[in-house]
Amino acid sequence: MARKTRIRVSNVRKAKMDDVPTIRELISFYSQKGDMLPKALMEVYENLRDFFVFIDADETVLGCCALHLFWADLAEVQSLAVREVNKRKGIGTALVQACINEARLLGISKVFTLTDKPVFFEKQGFEKIDRSLLPHKIWSACVKCVKFPDCDEVALVRALDNEGK
Repeated sequence: MARKTRIRVSNVRKAKMDDVPTIRELISFYSQKGDMLPKALMEVYENLRDFFVFIDADETVLGCCALHLFWADLAEVQSLAVREVNKRKGIGTALVQACINEARLLGISKVFTLTDKPVFFEKQGFEKIDRSLLPHKIWSACVKCVKFPDCDEVALVRALDNEGK
């Protein structure tokens, strides 16, 4: 019988060097399905400080998510990946919330995401926007996408200016 993972905030922590292979594995699984952009191993190491991981009681990484800073007032929630067998248990929500909390601590006023799963992010308080409203700099990673230039992802944003005050 599989052990049920109890979702707690304490299950989310900043990623460590030992987590890199698992983060890369999770991202590769979803990128091969066409659900997210791939990341080279070097990219994960270079951006490790962006990542949070969700761990179980045995310290096994069940999911990851990153908050990537773009400007003084803008960051992206990216690379959200949860092991298939652990989906629909609140892990993705906990990881996105960790990114939101860090964005608030840093004084970021808006976070955005590009996704083909907009309903999940709408449940997290994000709202759909026209992609053209996002700065052009964010599109630099798109050339690596198999869907480029015919992107079907939805842009969503969450304003943090007045939250938690």
